Amino acid sequence: MRALDRKMLRDLGHLKGQVLAISLVIASGVAVLVMSRSAQMSLLDTTEAYYERYAFGHVFASLTRAPDRLADRIAAIDGVQHVQTRVVRYATLDVAGFDEPITGQFVSIPADAEPILNRITLSAGRSVAPNRLDEVVIGEPFAEAHGLVPGSTFHAVLNGTRRELTVVGVGLSPEFVYTIAPGSLMPDNERFAVLWMGRKALANAFDLDNAFNNVSLTLQRGADPAAVLRDLDGLLERYGGVGAIERADQISNWFVMNEIDQADTMSRILPTIFLLVSAALTNMVLSRLIATERSQIGLMKAFGYSNLAVGWHYIKLVIVIALIGTVIGFVAGGAVGRYNTEVFAISYRFPFLVYRPSGAAFVLAAGLATLAAVAGAAASVMRAVKLPPAQAMLPPTPPAYQNSRLNETRVGRWLDQPTRIVLRNIARQPTRSAMTLAGSACCVALVVMAFQWNDSIDYLLRHYYTDVQRQDVTVGLTDPQEVTVLDDLRRLPGVLAAEPMRVVSADFHADNIVHRGSVWGVTDAAVLQPIFDDRLQRVVQPPENGVVLGTRIAEKLRVDVGDSIWVHVLDGRRPWLQVHVAGTVDVYLGMPVYISITTLNRLLRERPQTEYIGMLTDPAEEQELFQELKDSPHVAAVVVKQAGIDSFNETIAMHMGVFISIFSGFACILGFGVAYNSARISLSERGRELATLRVLGFTGGEISYILLAELAALVTLALPLGCLLGLGLTHLMLTAFDTELFRLPTVIDASTYGFAIIITLLATVAAAAIVRQRVARLDLISVLKTRE
Repeated sequence: MRALDRKMLRDLGHLKGQVLAISLVIASGVAVLVMSRSAQMSLLDTTEAYYERYAFGHVFASLTRAPDRLADRIAAIDGVQHVQTRVVRYATLDVAGFDEPITGQFVSIPADAEPILNRITLSAGRSVAPNRLDEVVIGEPFAEAHGLVPGSTFHAVLNGTRRELTVVGVGLSPEFVYTIAPGSLMPDNERFAVLWMGRKALANAFDLDNAFNNVSLTLQRGADPAAVLRDLDGLLERYGGVGAIERADQISNWFVMNEIDQADTMSRILPTIFLLVSAALTNMVLSRLIATERSQIGLMKAFGYSNLAVGWHYIKLVIVIALIGTVIGFVAGGAVGRYNTEVFAISYRFPFLVYRPSGAAFVLAAGLATLAAVAGAAASVMRAVKLPPAQAMLPPTPPAYQNSRLNETRVGRWLDQPTRIVLRNIARQPTRSAMTLAGSACCVALVVMAFQWNDSIDYLLRHYYTDVQRQDVTVGLTDPQEVTVLDDLRRLPGVLAAEPMRVVSADFHADNIVHRGSVWGVTDAAVLQPIFDDRLQRVVQPPENGVVLGTRIAEKLRVDVGDSIWVHVLDGRRPWLQVHVAGTVDVYLGMPVYISITTLNRLLRERPQTEYIGMLTDPAEEQELFQELKDSPHVAAVVVKQAGIDSFNETIAMHMGVFISIFSGFACILGFGVAYNSARISLSERGRELATLRVLGFTGGEISYILLAELAALVTLALPLGCLLGLGLTHLMLTAFDTELFRLPTVIDASTYGFAIIITLLATVAAAAIVRQRVARLDLISVLKTRE
């Protein structure tokens, strides 16, 4: 082994504590990057493999009714590869032992063959048999929630007829990786079911013999999706088509792809913080090492080592530290990435999971970690190689100190001597002090960012389920009904109030911008579902012939209050309407367009109709109400608000617990690494000074105070800075996660700042305790004999 390599190993051994601290900070950044990238790539690989293997469609469209022969014309559209026509309807289910109504989405499948598209993978049982009208295959999440197995039975109200259905199979489909009921925020496997039924049986139940009301397509390679959508909409227009959508807008796929995009965003932002801090720590440690080995550098040059050899010696030292951190990060990131992926797989139902730690992520992480460490050491190495041998052999020129102005102030005279020493040392090491302060602030910011997700989600939950939705139960009707149906519902047990709502699909046009969405017809002076402004200070009422836009769709269409937009309704007579924008409201879910339900029915030239009813109910009579709704022939879906809240909390608690635990742990490592290196370097630099003070009569406690109070002062200053940085990081992350369907407000509770401060202080105290032990073990004679 070469002499310089042996020296490097000795240096690593001498600096083992600081090397480990830096390596752990690097490992945290590498682990976050590997975890995020591996989870992203694994979810993407699993999704693509699942979609390909089970022929998930590229285009989806719903309509009222079309004859089966129309499928041939759809298949003739340029770019279409396969066509699957289906019957899809909603109905209420009644499962023994479960009091609340269950919403079921029935999807037809061929009874004598496998579906061409959106095929089912069976985890138990078999598919439906030909000529059996009472057999169904049910989704695995619903089956697990209710303990249903092949042979189990339950009841469903299909087109007004109550029927007993038998479970013959349990399965999954790429169309329902994320099973979410209409009007819900999160999956609720107890109250929403996907069921597959034979085409003939389902068509007979809903009077759709030799007809279909839903179609899925796959496209040929290189086909233009926009052109296919346009041609498909044209064919389906006369049959009540409500607008075809691409796979990207299909609700299950959207949630899966959004999760993948969020993992990608996380892998871009968060590792940067750890790697920047590791660069700063490397700079601090190497600067001190080079200052300590100044005479050794002179000797190396005197013995003929070139500037390149000396510089490479220290660069290798840094690279070894980076590699240690990288290896630890690889192991931790791979393990946490797999666990994180498995947690996602619980919510996103896949029949298999493809987990391969991303090789590209490993290479990228190793490269970035090494680059960050080398960049942090570059300035110190350059100073080392520039030293002439004769100059390097001499002790460094002592810094020119002068009497501090602090001593002349009233505060300075009031402070004791150890405190003045602490403040002077902070001022005399501005670079290192700034790095310590910034590193500790990053620790606070990371914890704030992790914990604030709960704050933002809690605010969204309160806003959505308390302020905006004041009804207890929402009922979806099988078809739009005249508003006189309200009188029937108000007479049901426990119903205290009921309000109608109507939703129709539409295309919104403003100049050359087009958005496909829905018009929400709401009642005038709504009490159960009011439209609030962004500060919840006043209720916004859509005026006659005017609409109120969500801020996101207003931004997309680039319109403001007073402008006009065209609305192409994709329902009924499919009219074109020109309406003016009467106001905008800040909403966190979707991109709604609100209009008076009276105005909507008038513009559609229809008698007053509704398809959704919000109801305020008496909890004491809920069981009777639920039974009535289960048996009602006009009810297709029932959403209970409290059930939605419980499901939301359960799903979020699982994901947020994992997320907060992971990043709080990484933040602790960051805070510990910064505090330990700062205190350890300060001890190394001032060992002779502290030993001299000890000999002069300062107590052990005073010596520890002089050393650690400097760290305490910097960390104290870092706490408010870290809180501000956490606010900025939170806003950056939430902005990056912002989508058309879902966004979170930037809300941070005081308790979150408190948790961040406590965690940072605990990490700092742990580091200070370790350094304090080294202070107590100072060998005064040995320290005073050193040249420094």
